[in-house]
Amino acid sequence: MQLYENKQEAERALLVSVDTGDFDAEVSIDELEELAHTAGAEVLGKIIQKKERPENATFVGLGKLAEIVVFCDSNEIDLIIVDSELTPSQQRNLERLTKVRVIDRTMLILDIFAARARTSEGKIQVELAQLKYSLPRLAGQGTSLSRLGGGIGTRGPGETKLESDKRHIRRRIQKLEEELKELEKRREMQRKRRKKDGVQSVAIVGYTNAGKSTLMNALTKAGVLAENKLFATLDPTSRALTLPDGREVMLIDTVGLIRRLPHKLVEAFKSTLEVAAEATVILNVCDASDEHASEHLEVTKKLLDELNCAATPVISVMNKCDLVGNIYSMPTFGKTVMISALEEKGFDELLNAIVKELPQSRRRAKLLIPFKYGSVAARIRNEGVVHEEEYQENGLYMEATLELYFLDEIKDWIIEE
Repeated sequence: MQLYENKQEAERALLVSVDTGDFDAEVSIDELEELAHTAGAEVLGKIIQKKERPENATFVGLGKLAEIVVFCDSNEIDLIIVDSELTPSQQRNLERLTKVRVIDRTMLILDIFAARARTSEGKIQVELAQLKYSLPRLAGQGTSLSRLGGGIGTRGPGETKLESDKRHIRRRIQKLEEELKELEKRREMQRKRRKKDGVQSVAIVGYTNAGKSTLMNALTKAGVLAENKLFATLDPTSRALTLPDGREVMLIDTVGLIRRLPHKLVEAFKSTLEVAAEATVILNVCDASDEHASEHLEVTKKLLDELNCAATPVISVMNKCDLVGNIYSMPTFGKTVMISALEEKGFDELLNAIVKELPQSRRRAKLLIPFKYGSVAARIRNEGVVHEEEYQENGLYMEATLELYFLDEIKDWIIEE
C-alpha cells in the first residue's frame, strides 16, 4: 500500500483596486498582497483603475471589467480579491460576470482572523464579526456562500452558518454577544483585582509584523508565536516583566494594526485593544527598516486617539535597527528608542525608558542600617534592588532602590537620597 500526501494547492488570486485619490492605492494593494499570502493565496496579478468613484454595479468600469475577465480566463484565476469593501450587489455582479469567486478586503482579513484565533474570546469575536458582515449579503446569494467548497474567505464559524436564514443568524449573533459580555465582565474583574493589587501594565501595540511578539519573547521568554506574516498574533498575551529598579509590571502583546482596518473590525476587537487604553505605558513598536514606517506610527497613533489614550505615556520603539543602523531620522511621537528585538540590542535603554515613564513609586537611597536591625536589611534585599552593600564600623551600608512607603518607614537611617 502506498501513502500519498494530500496537498492543497494555493488559490490563484487576482487583486483589484480603484484609485479614487483618497489613499495611496499602490501601497494599499501591496499590503493586500501580503494579506493574501498570509491567507495562503498565490497572487498572479494586480489591477488598479483610476476613477473618481467606484461603479455602483460592478465596482470597476466596463472596460476594466473586460480586462479582468480576460486575465482570469488566461491565468485560471480561482479568486478575485478587491481592495475595498464591496456592496452585496457589487460582489454578486462581479462573480456573475467573471465566473470567479469574489471577496473583499474585509472578508480576507476576517478569514485570516478566523484561521489564527486561539482563545475562546478571539473565536467569538471573529465569528461575531463574520456573521454581522454576512447578514446583509445573504439575499440573492443562493448557494454561493456555501462553506463546503473551502478556500480563502470561507473559514470561520462552520459549514452551514451562512447558509442559515437571517433569523437563525440574528439568534446566533445575540448568543455570541451575550457570551462576549460575560467574558468582558470576567476581564473587568481581573482588571479591578490587578488595580487593587497595584499591578501596572505596559502594552505593546503597533503595526502588524513590526516585531511585537519577537520583543515580547525576548523580554519575557513568553513563547508567543512570532512569524514573518501579518496578524501572526491575534489574541493578547500577558507576562510578568521585572524592570531594572526591581518593579514588576505586566507586559501585554496585542493584535497588530494595518492601514484602512475596517471600522467593524476595530469595533469587534475593541475589547482586545482596550488593554492598551488601560495600560500605564504604551510601547508603539514600529519596523524602522520599512519605508512606510512613519505612516505605520501614524496609523497606531490614530487608533490610540480613538481609544482615548492621549494622556498615556507612549514610547516609540523603532525595531530592526540592525537593518538600518542606530539613527532614525523620520518623525516619531513620544520618547524614541532604537532596538533590535531579534538580536536583543537596545533593551537596557528601553527598560530604563519604561522605568522613567512609570509613576515614581520607588527611589534610590543610601542607608546605614544598625547591626541589630538585620531583619530590615533582609527585607531590603527581598523587596528592593540592592546596588551596593558594605559592612562598616557603625552598621551595614546599603545603596538600594525601594518603594517610597518603605523608605518613609526607615527614613531615620537614610544618609543620602
